[in-house]
Amino acid sequence: MKQLFMTLVALFAITGLVSAEKIELKSPNGKVTITVNTDEKLSFSVNALGKTLIKECVVGMDITELECGVNPALSSKKKNSVKETITPVVPLKFSTIPNEYNELVLKFKGNYSVEFRAYDDGAAYRFVLNKKRFNGIDVKNETMDVDFGGDYRVYMQQPGSFKTSFEESYSNKLLSEWKSDDRFASLPLLVDCGDGNKMLVSESDLRDYPGMFLQGNGGKVTATFPKVPIEFGDGGDRSVKILQEAMYIARTKSVRSFPWRYFFIAEKDTDLAECTMTIRLAEPNCLDDTSWIKPGQVSWEWWNGATPYGPDVNFVAGCNLETYKYYVDFAAKYGIEYILLDEGWAKSTRDPFTPNPKLDLHELIKYANSKNVKIMLWLTWLTVENNFSLFKTFKDWGVAAVKIDFMDRSDQWMVNFYERVVKEAAANQLAIDFHGAYKPSGLEITYPNLLTYEGVRGLEYMGGCQPKNSLFYPYIRNAVGPMDYTPGAMISMQPEKYVSRRPNSASIGTRAYQMALFIAFESGMQMLADSPTQYYNNDNCTKFMADVPVTWDETRALMGEAGQYAVIAKRKGNDWYLAAITAEKEREIELPLDFLGNGSYNMHFFKDGPNANSQAMDYREGTESVTSSKTLKIKLTRNGGYAASFKK
Repeated sequence: MKQLFMTLVALFAITGLVSAEKIELKSPNGKVTITVNTDEKLSFSVNALGKTLIKECVVGMDITELECGVNPALSSKKKNSVKETITPVVPLKFSTIPNEYNELVLKFKGNYSVEFRAYDDGAAYRFVLNKKRFNGIDVKNETMDVDFGGDYRVYMQQPGSFKTSFEESYSNKLLSEWKSDDRFASLPLLVDCGDGNKMLVSESDLRDYPGMFLQGNGGKVTATFPKVPIEFGDGGDRSVKILQEAMYIARTKSVRSFPWRYFFIAEKDTDLAECTMTIRLAEPNCLDDTSWIKPGQVSWEWWNGATPYGPDVNFVAGCNLETYKYYVDFAAKYGIEYILLDEGWAKSTRDPFTPNPKLDLHELIKYANSKNVKIMLWLTWLTVENNFSLFKTFKDWGVAAVKIDFMDRSDQWMVNFYERVVKEAAANQLAIDFHGAYKPSGLEITYPNLLTYEGVRGLEYMGGCQPKNSLFYPYIRNAVGPMDYTPGAMISMQPEKYVSRRPNSASIGTRAYQMALFIAFESGMQMLADSPTQYYNNDNCTKFMADVPVTWDETRALMGEAGQYAVIAKRKGNDWYLAAITAEKEREIELPLDFLGNGSYNMHFFKDGPNANSQAMDYREGTESVTSSKTLKIKLTRNGGYAASFKK
């Protein structure tokens, strides 16, 4: 009888029937619990904040000769605890980040494993393969089917297809309203879990794999991915047409880890603005020397038409040497680190080696160097791909950074393009700004010369860029990493009065709102979008904005609600900066200054003027000596703002 029992146990183990069990993993403080179920389908649930936040999440990968997660046969399990500190090369929120979690590694028959991490503020998992196939494997699909356990409202960007610049305005729906035939959503996605609690869904360590999208499905959410493109056609100077796709989403190595899928848990909205989950899950910096990487502000000419004017502009403005020397002089005066030459600096958008004959680029670089200003050049991704030697050429010329545009995809081929670019750029000590780009997914941590991404409805949308949409950015888009929004407009209007046309470009929102964005929004390259003429005419505002750092030692989101308003304080050394911004509702805020350190501070502030509700350029400026015991009273008009610095 004993022998028969042992035989049956062995048989069940072979078929995987006895491997089913529930395994619990708690976060270091015990507030987040992940329960993994290794039944017919691998799944997990998440409990936090006293309730179930994920009722069930079924996960799996369909790869060559194996369906990972289907009838999983557990061979081993191991738990581990990690407590460390991350020091980002480019600190956009914090100069040091605690990274503490408990980890569960489940190994399954078939040479794959799944790693889970329980943080005090979230949950994450990823698949790991160890199949050792010489020819690699095809990933036909990946499964992530999430039942949040309630009919929650979700906030998201919904592109029309996998070809997207990721610049859609935010929409929102109840999960029950998000049907399987509706548009899918790009990451990050924000879930309102009720009781003021939120959950942010995104990914990190995205490499050699497509970016994830999410699709509504009868009250649940399921993952979907672009397939690998295998045949291309001509699409002009900016892109290509995809003529044929493979039947798989990735062809890759058979020994590797896959991207982390994470669920950041926010007890209140302000927690989202301090989120560092993408950083904590990313592969660490791989560059030996990062001393040459210089985050900073950028004077950008496209939005303002490159047409400065006035008594000191005694030349015909445009894409010529005189104009760009003028921009260099402006940048040098205010201590702005870069000027960006956007489309037009080259004779042809397809040729990165022949500058516009009206522009002596080499003379300009020499002139900029003499003023301690760096040159940044714009290119389409297709031109980069067709001329990959340009990084070495640009280094030889003395170019410091490259803005690369119009990728508009996140399939495996394009994700690999991003990494090839930042790797080659780093080898030639060039910084990168990706436009027409998907959200930050950890590559900027591994290669910190990647200073910012677009993928946001920014100021270039003119009247289509409104505070009611931009007030989601601290809580969703900046929650996962830097964004190139391009603030700094000096012509400000309320939406019902808005009219604008380059070169007299204008923004929606008050002057104080526009200035506060330099503090509220994070980017390793923060653009000043307006003309030097406008900035010279508003010297006091310009000096304040140019003084705002782009890297920070500490970030504190003090008050706020996603899509409504935000009050954020940031510290650089001993100095603090404060931003308050609101959307369509006027607000009166009483803010204790207890975030300040000991001693007295000189507060320099800009606030909405009494007529900013109608004339959005109305503002008031002032200074005051304050201490941490003071309570600040802030009145924000609709689409308004407040910006202040505190210096000892």
